[in-house]
Amino acid sequence: MSTEIRTFHIPDGEAEPAQAELSAFLRSVEVERIDTAYADGAWRVLVLYQDLRRKEESLQIEAAIAAALNGWRERVAARDRVERHKVLADDLIPEIARYAPTTEHELSVLVGSRDVDVGPHGAEIVGVVRSTLEDLID
Repeated sequence: MSTEIRTFHIPDGEAEPAQAELSAFLRSVEVERIDTAYADGAWRVLVLYQDLRRKEESLQIEAAIAAALNGWRERVAARDRVERHKVLADDLIPEIARYAPTTEHELSVLVGSRDVDVGPHGAEIVGVVRSTLEDLID
C-alpha cells in the first residue's frame, strides 16, 4: 500500500469550515506525517497518509490468499504423506500472501532471498494465488 499526500488550506478569516474538513479527513485515514507552514494569512497543512479502506481491502486480500495457500498445502501434504511445512514453510505463507506473486519468477525472487526452494510446487503456488485473486475480482 502506498502513501498518499493531501494538502489543506486553512485561512485566518474562515478557519472553522476548513478545520472541520481537515478533522473529518484525519478520522478517515491512517496518518503517517503532518507538516504545517504559515504564509500569507493562512495555514498550509500537508498530510501524508494511507487510506484505511484500501488498507482493509489489502488485509482482506492477504487473508484470502493465506487461507487458500493453507488449504492447498493441507491437500498436498496429505496426498504426498509429508508434513505441511515440508510442502511450504509456515512463515512463507504471510509473505506470499502479502506480495501475491502471479508468476514463478516473482515467486522465486520473493523466496530466493531466503534460501528456500519451492521449485517442485512453484507453479501450483502461483496458481493458487492467481485463482484466489480472480475469485476476489468476480
